[in-house]
Amino acid sequence: MTPKEVCRLYALPPEVADILGRSGVEELYPPQEAALSSGALEGESLVLAAPTASGKTLVAELVMLQAVLGRRARALYVVPLRALAGEKYEDLRAKYTPLGIKVGLATGDYDRVDGRLADQDILVLTNEKADSLLRHRASWLLEGLGVVVLDEIHLLADPSRGPTLEVVVAALKHARPDLQLLALSATIRNVREMADWLGARAVVSDFRPVPLRAGVYLSGDILFSDGTTRGLEGSLGPVFDLVLDTVQAGGQALVFVATRRSAQSLARRLSSKVAELLTPGEREALSSLASQVEGALEEPTPQCRELARCVAGGVAFHHAGLHHRQRRAIEGAFRERALKVLCATTTLAAGVNLPARRVIIRDVRRYRGGWGAAYIPTLEYHQMAGRAGRPGLDPHGEAILIARDEAERDELLVRYVLAPPERITSQLAASGAFPAHVLGALAAGYARSEGGLADFFSRTLLAHQYGTKSLVRAIAESLAFLSEEGMVRPWQGLVLPTPFGEMVAKLYIHPLSAVILRDGLRRAGGVPSELALLQLVAHTPDMETLRLSSRDQVELEAALADAEFLVPLPERRGRDFNDFLAEVKTALALVHWISETPEGKLQERFGLGPGDLFRLREEAEWLIYAAERIAYLFNFPVGPLPNLRTRLRYGVKEELLELVRLRGIGRVRARALYRAGFRSLAEVAAASPEELARVAHIGPSLARSIREQARSLREGSP
Repeated sequence: MTPKEVCRLYALPPEVADILGRSGVEELYPPQEAALSSGALEGESLVLAAPTASGKTLVAELVMLQAVLGRRARALYVVPLRALAGEKYEDLRAKYTPLGIKVGLATGDYDRVDGRLADQDILVLTNEKADSLLRHRASWLLEGLGVVVLDEIHLLADPSRGPTLEVVVAALKHARPDLQLLALSATIRNVREMADWLGARAVVSDFRPVPLRAGVYLSGDILFSDGTTRGLEGSLGPVFDLVLDTVQAGGQALVFVATRRSAQSLARRLSSKVAELLTPGEREALSSLASQVEGALEEPTPQCRELARCVAGGVAFHHAGLHHRQRRAIEGAFRERALKVLCATTTLAAGVNLPARRVIIRDVRRYRGGWGAAYIPTLEYHQMAGRAGRPGLDPHGEAILIARDEAERDELLVRYVLAPPERITSQLAASGAFPAHVLGALAAGYARSEGGLADFFSRTLLAHQYGTKSLVRAIAESLAFLSEEGMVRPWQGLVLPTPFGEMVAKLYIHPLSAVILRDGLRRAGGVPSELALLQLVAHTPDMETLRLSSRDQVELEAALADAEFLVPLPERRGRDFNDFLAEVKTALALVHWISETPEGKLQERFGLGPGDLFRLREEAEWLIYAAERIAYLFNFPVGPLPNLRTRLRYGVKEELLELVRLRGIGRVRARALYRAGFRSLAEVAAASPEELARVAHIGPSLARSIREQARSLREGSP
């Protein structure tokens, strides 16, 4: 079936066919036709399980277009990751804005409901943002809603992301039992069980537009799953030989490794070899890209410079420590085939669309603190292997594991290549998030009693798979904790959130985090130090902490001796003490950040890449904001909390807070202005553009802009 035939059959505007044609869609793939013949464009809920690049996203787009243009309804596209949300938003907006369709994006900022989102025809959300909007009772979210696309539905099995997605689905089923749901995944083993839970039809396909050959490499030979073998030339080692063979044949390679350090080290070593295979034109294009990634920050770090050197050689590393501008540049260059090789951790496997001719999975074991190295799940292998093969460019894709000996080769074949992914199971009860979701259900009005909670959570995958007995017990335990901590109260047979509970639910923090913040602020005598406040937020379950290393001991011991913390110091032995030290290290890193320590030194001292620093300060800023709200509620002294929150955002000392209000002025430029004598908005507003332009890092255009901004801010204009 062609796009024109689809539009005629389902009464979609002919312009849709033109847009799809320009996107390279000439005829629907079998999974797409199967989805449409199962009623996807007629309002039927579906679980579509098909390999990567088989066209699941196009089905979602057609379903949303039918809802928006045919039924005058709205659509939600729910994804697990911010990066994936941004990618989907940009793609949908570029394609369908010409049809008059308004596409919106909402990810963070969980304490605010932007009314402008109500005007969007298609709204792309993360799981957490969807849950937050529902907790805030944003009635417009459900009014006129026709379809919800649940992308990467297999992540229900992820302990960190799955519970929120599961509760979002339960909330949608609770509020709108008739709502069309379209769940997408490349790796679901128990598809029919998932479809039964969602009240949907199952559409399963193993079609791939590019055939996949999966195998294991050992001693110069690849043994494929069909029993055939292929010899490989080379003597530089498995990864090098596989990569260079791919690039020499005109393909791209994607190499998955276990750690960031491995990704960077491998990219550095590969770049010198791959560079020898580049044409002069490719070298010139990559030189421009290298300058772009090195200059992504105000102050380049050693990691930025290392990435630039690798990129100049046609290779890049990709992990969560990169700045989002660097990640976007690298991903775009790989899609455009400018980069030949990408060395990545498994963060790349979670939905980002980056296919390659050959996927090389070097590491199948991952270290887990306290448990040693363990095999990765089979589902994760299938997610990585699914990236192999670029439609329209490769005759086939290859996913290659690397073995050290025959015994390991056989193990890898049986454990991964020949095995299906694990069954998707609920993580709602096992994740520690259940009390948060019970409180959220009460705050959102899904339930008003213990029985009502049981009814609401009966719609979860947890209840579907394990029954209600354990569910009732988990609800009772959660309510006991919430009641003891003053977040819920009984009233004439009902269970109602208190003002504290309502606030915690809408702040979108774990109830235990709120308890820790409340109790810590209550203990504070006088004005607590920055270190004490930041260790307090690092002590919460909502904050990630840095790993300890052997060189941390002296600095951490000094901090313990000098600071008065708001959390009781545990005994100086065992896991609790090590966790406390990790929290202090995290707090120290943030103290360095707000003291204007250069990012390069933060990376050297604390191992914080730009992406790590962004996440860490964003988490800390939100928790400091939560602490501020809690302090107001309980009439505790607010002290330095408001200023500390702003300093975390910009990484500045207190004297620069006024200057960083100017757009285009970050920590480096603000400090340059301050040193040049422009220490307030009034002084910037009174200066001439020529005077401001002489300041380091400013320039004429920015000088004019900040002068006008300063004048507007001084006059009280928005």
